[in-house]
Amino acid sequence: MKTKVLLLAFLCGVVTSVSAQEYQPQVGFSTENGSKVNFKKNKASDNWFISLGGGASMYLGDQNSDAAFGDRVNWATGLSIGKWYNPYLAFRLKLTGGQLNNFSNILVSGKTELSNQDFLYGNAHLDMMWDVTNFWAPYNEKKAVRLIPFVGIGYAMRPDKSADGYRYKRSESPTINLGLQIPFRLSKRVDLFLEGEYAMLNEQFNRVDMGQEEDRVVQALLGLNFKLGRTDFEVIEPMDYDLLNDLNSQINALRAQNEECCKRPKSCPECPKVEPVVEQVEVMHNVVFFRLNSSVIDKNQEGHIFQTSEYAKKHNLPVKVVGFADKKTGTTDYNMGLSERRARAVAKRLNEKYGIPTEKISIEWKGDAKQPYEINEWNRVVIMDTNK
Repeated sequence: MKTKVLLLAFLCGVVTSVSAQEYQPQVGFSTENGSKVNFKKNKASDNWFISLGGGASMYLGDQNSDAAFGDRVNWATGLSIGKWYNPYLAFRLKLTGGQLNNFSNILVSGKTELSNQDFLYGNAHLDMMWDVTNFWAPYNEKKAVRLIPFVGIGYAMRPDKSADGYRYKRSESPTINLGLQIPFRLSKRVDLFLEGEYAMLNEQFNRVDMGQEEDRVVQALLGLNFKLGRTDFEVIEPMDYDLLNDLNSQINALRAQNEECCKRPKSCPECPKVEPVVEQVEVMHNVVFFRLNSSVIDKNQEGHIFQTSEYAKKHNLPVKVVGFADKKTGTTDYNMGLSERRARAVAKRLNEKYGIPTEKISIEWKGDAKQPYEINEWNRVVIMDTNK
C-alpha cells in the first residue's frame, strides 16, 4: 500500500509539472494564424492608441459629378482614440471633419450654370477595426505593414450658415462608415498610416433633394498612430491534452486501489513478522522547464529546484545538472549556448538560494544533440539528478 501511495504522489507531481507547462507564453508573435491562437488578456490600460491625420475629402451625390474633379476636392481632418482587445480586433471613436463643396445647376438669365455651395461638416462614429494580416497570418507585433478594414455607425452634422443673404439651416444625418487603414511601422510606439473612408448619409444632408437614395462623402487621410501602454500580446499555447487525460486516468485508478487497500484490517495476526527495512537512498530525478529561447527560471519551476536541493542536503548527495534545447528552433551552435545558460542558471540557483556547495554541483550541456523527450517543447529543459 505504501508503494502505491508513493506512486500516486509521484504521478501527481508529474501532472502538476505538465500543467505548469500548459501555458507557455510567446510575447509579440505566434507561429500559427492569429484566428487559431489564444491570447492572454492584457490590462485595461494597455493597447490603446490615438490617431491624428489630415487630408482631402469629396462630396458625392446630386449634380456634383458635373463639376471638375479638382473643384470638388477640399480639406479634411481626423482624430480618433481606440483600443486593441487582441492583435486583430479593436474598437475606436473617430471624429472627422472639414469643408465640403456641393454643386448644383441653377438658372441664371435663362442659362444653366453650375453653382458651388461649400459648407463645414463634422462626423463622429464608432468603428470596429479588423487587422486581417494578424487574423489570416501569424501574429507579429513588428510587421512593417498591415491591412485594417473597418466598419462603423455614427452621426454627421453641418452647422447653420448665412451667405448671399440666405441662411442655410443646420443638417443632421446618421452615417454608415466603411474604410481601410494601412499602418506603416515606424517604431514600437508610432505608426504612419494611410486611411481611406466612405461615409453614407441621408439625401437631404446637403439641403438638396434630387431623389437619390443617399449622399456620400469620401476622404483620404495621412497621419500618425501613437500607441499607449503595452503594445504587444502574449500567445497561450496549450500542451498535449491527451497526455494530461492519460495521466489523470492513471491517478484516478491508483486512488481507487488506495481506497480499497484502506479497507483492509490494520493488523494481520496470521501474517509473519516482517523485519524493518533499512532505508535505501535512491537517486532523485527532477526537471526545470524553460520557455522558448529563454534561460530565465519561471516561478512555477522553483519547487522542483527546492525539492532537489532539500533531498541532496538531507542525504548529503551531489547534484548533476544537464541542460538541453529543442531541435525545431535555433541553430546547433546557438542551442548549445542556450543549453549552457540554462544549466548554469539552475546551478547558480541551487548554490546561491538553496545552499548546495559548488563542489557538490556538476554541470553539463547537450544543446539539441540529445533530446531526452519525444515531445519537442519538453526538451527546453534542465534535468537534475542526485548521485550516490
